[in-house]
Amino acid sequence: MNKIKRFLAGSLAVMMAASVMTACGKDEKKTTSGVDKDANAEAAKKGPIVLKKADRIKQTAEGSEDSKKTLRIYTWNEEFKDRFRAYYPEYDAANSTVGGDEFLKDGTKIVWVTTPTDDNAYQNKLDEDLKAQAASTEKIDIFLVEADYALKYVNGPYTQPVKELGVTDADLANMYEYTKTVCTDANGDLQGVSWQATPGLFAYRRDIAKKVLGTDDPVEVQKALADWTKFEDTAKKMKDAGYFMLSGYDDAYRTFSNNVKATWVNANYEIVIDDNLMNWVDQTKNFTDKGYNNGTSLWSDQWNADQGSAGKVFGFFYSTWGINFTLLKNAEDNEGAKDGLYGKYAVCEGPQNYYWGGTWICAADGTDNPELVGDIMKKLTCDATIAEKITDDTQDYTNNKTAMDKLAGDFASEFLGGQNHIALFAKSAPNIDISNMGPYDQGLNESFQGAMKDYFLGTVDKDTALENFYKSAIEKYPELKKPGK
Repeated sequence: MNKIKRFLAGSLAVMMAASVMTACGKDEKKTTSGVDKDANAEAAKKGPIVLKKADRIKQTAEGSEDSKKTLRIYTWNEEFKDRFRAYYPEYDAANSTVGGDEFLKDGTKIVWVTTPTDDNAYQNKLDEDLKAQAASTEKIDIFLVEADYALKYVNGPYTQPVKELGVTDADLANMYEYTKTVCTDANGDLQGVSWQATPGLFAYRRDIAKKVLGTDDPVEVQKALADWTKFEDTAKKMKDAGYFMLSGYDDAYRTFSNNVKATWVNANYEIVIDDNLMNWVDQTKNFTDKGYNNGTSLWSDQWNADQGSAGKVFGFFYSTWGINFTLLKNAEDNEGAKDGLYGKYAVCEGPQNYYWGGTWICAADGTDNPELVGDIMKKLTCDATIAEKITDDTQDYTNNKTAMDKLAGDFASEFLGGQNHIALFAKSAPNIDISNMGPYDQGLNESFQGAMKDYFLGTVDKDTALENFYKSAIEKYPELKKPGK
């Protein structure tokens, strides 16, 4: 959810494989999408931009004795902290105070450096401190990254391959393949690991499904959402019954952006707007004009409220973390009280397979606690027993096929009315395709959604919204350009 700028164009660079996207439709220069068809098609043919691994920076200073007894972790929120405190066996809960001093059982002090992601603050802080790592005597040991900008760090000079930390191929064997691909650099070295996989589903209200569709059975509801045509037909039924199909403009975005045929940026640093992204634009404009959505934006107060008992929204696209964190909290009228819509949601596959999010643990090159960092990676991301325990306790979908396949047989979510949603995740996760992921995804996704919102609201036409997108994108990343320029 942030930016990379000239770091990519300067120290990283170019090309891994060709990906051809064939243009279709009429002969006119612009299709109904508003995108310059010829230029966009030619841009896609040039293949994706893929980073070259930057040389690691020579460490000119050794960590101090205090640094060697300190585990310094950079993150942006509480999620990894909670996992670490609850499931890393060497965490000393008896002698640690959350918000105060925290320790491992061997006396190692834990220092959390937490910077929110707003206005790119986390990445800015991380970039500044990683740059200073080589000459610093106070070493960063671990930092966390998200999928949308992982390649920036994976192919940068500041990570240490997990194999150098004692994490072997055998340790990694049960992970979902895409979670390893996300953090594999251009040289083929794995630079980070995740404790979670994040396949997406469609979460819907059982009570509304019964009223409008006559059933809340996930198998039957899925039939009404099996493709985008059926999805829109169901949206009309919801509208006619006094409900919204979706809350806002961005809800379906990931299902479209995860199913593109080309990366955002090609080998010539041209921005490629995939046809499937324009399908999202057209559908969302249609839904907005017809009143099929409630006109909200992700994370807004109204969007959150739409998930509670006072809301009139049928469903939400959510991946693993969203269901057991965000949706669950919003569904409870009194947080933690198991009231409101607790137990009254269910999930189904929806019209397309997709994923959303995820967090990866990276070792900062120069860490003075490499064995400890390797052990943390092994315990929190490779241990099937710990993975199963995390899912049992939190309903998070963990990155261990053995553990998840076991739970897929008999898991029951109280929040989802007893449904075994782990079985649906286990079916979806192996099919996640990240072949068109790129280093600019976070910033361009945000700029695209932001520019299109003006079009959905009717304050600008589609062509103007697209021009505003290009302008915003190139301001973020001056090395990029429009196709054909």
